Amino acid sequence: MSAKHGPGANAMAILTDVTRCVGCEKCVMACERTWNTGDTIPSVHAAPDGLSGNRWTSIVKIKDRFVRKQCLHCVDPSCVAACPVHAFYKMENGAVIYKAGKCIGCRYCMIACPYSIPRYDWDEPKPFVQKCKMCYERLLEGQRPACTQACPYGATIFGTRTEMIAEAHKRLKARHNGVEAVSYIDKIWGLHEYGGTSVMYLSDVNLYELGFPTPGKVSAPYDSIPGHYSHPVALQTPFLAATVFGSLAGITWIINRRMAAAEQKQKEKDQDY
Repeated sequence: MSAKHGPGANAMAILTDVTRCVGCEKCVMACERTWNTGDTIPSVHAAPDGLSGNRWTSIVKIKDRFVRKQCLHCVDPSCVAACPVHAFYKMENGAVIYKAGKCIGCRYCMIACPYSIPRYDWDEPKPFVQKCKMCYERLLEGQRPACTQACPYGATIFGTRTEMIAEAHKRLKARHNGVEAVSYIDKIWGLHEYGGTSVMYLSDVNLYELGFPTPGKVSAPYDSIPGHYSHPVALQTPFLAATVFGSLAGITWIINRRMAAAEQKQKEKDQDY
C-alpha cells in the first residue's frame, strides 16, 4: 500500500556508519546477486559515484573514508512528486519503488532527485529507470535488505526508522561505534535533510565533503544523463511541463496501442506455426 506524506508507522530504515565501512563491497555483490543486475564491473555509463542502471549500490572512497551510495528512500520523495504517470510509489514500509510498466522515459525523476540517484538503463535496448528499491519484495517476506544482511562489519544495519534513530543517538552519545571509540560529528545525516530519508548515516567526517549535496545547493544530476544533448533538454523540462503534460496521455495511449498491436501480430504468427 502506498504511504501518505511523512514516515509511516511501519517505516523501516537503514543506518550506515561510515566509521565501520572497510570498502569490502560485499553489500554491492549481495545486491547484484539478489537482483541479477549484472556484472560487478560498473557500466561504462556509471557516474563517478559508481551507480548505473545495473549497479544500484556502490562503495566510493573519498579521502580516507569509504561511503556507500544508494537510493536514500526519502520520507517525501521528489521522484514520486515529479513523475507525471505515477511510476514511482512511496510504500508504508519506507521503500520507494518503481513500476517500469508505467514509465514513459521522461526522466523527470532524475532531475527531481536531490541526491542524483535514479539512473537510466543506457546499456539496454529497451531502457528503464533503475535504482535501489530497499529489497521491497524481501521486506514483504520478513527478510532484511540483502546489503544489510551481507555486511560482516555492522557498517550498515536495518530496523524500524524509530529504532535506527535511537541507535544513532546512542552511538553519538557514547561516541562509540560498537567496536572502538569514535569522534563522531554530532549529526544524523538523513534525519531532517529534504524532509528526511529512510537511509541515514553517521560519520566522523562531514558528508558534504564526501560527495553528499548541501541542502539548498542541489544541481540536476548531470552524470546521470550522458551526452551533450540530453542534459540541456532535461534541464528545460520543468519549464515545459505545463505544455508537455497535456501530451503525455496521448503519447502513452499510442505506445500502448502499438505494443498491443505488436503482441497480437506475434500471437497470430505463433498460431501459424
